[in-house]
Amino acid sequence: MLIAAILALTVGTYTMRLAGVQMRERLELPAGMQRLLPMAAATLLTALAVTAALTESGGFAGIARPAGVAVGALLAWRRAPFVVVVVAAAGTAALLRLAGVA
Repeated sequence: MLIAAILALTVGTYTMRLAGVQMRERLELPAGMQRLLPMAAATLLTALAVTAALTESGGFAGIARPAGVAVGALLAWRRAPFVVVVVAAAGTAALLRLAGVA
């Protein structure tokens, strides 16, 4: 059963991607839509990151996780090494939770 589900998802994903490539030649988008389309991926990724950073089980995650994400974002913006960003973000969240800040 699991293999069948994986195969079905694989075929579906491949078909949708192939349809996008095939329809690109046939589909004419307005100029305004063509300008906005490249920003759609960044917008969706930002929404996903914000949702993951602020919510847990359908509710607010507390202060510790967003604080850790903020520290990580600041260090990434300052071009710190990836390992430093991850360890600092996780450490910030862990220390705040250890201190009793949910």
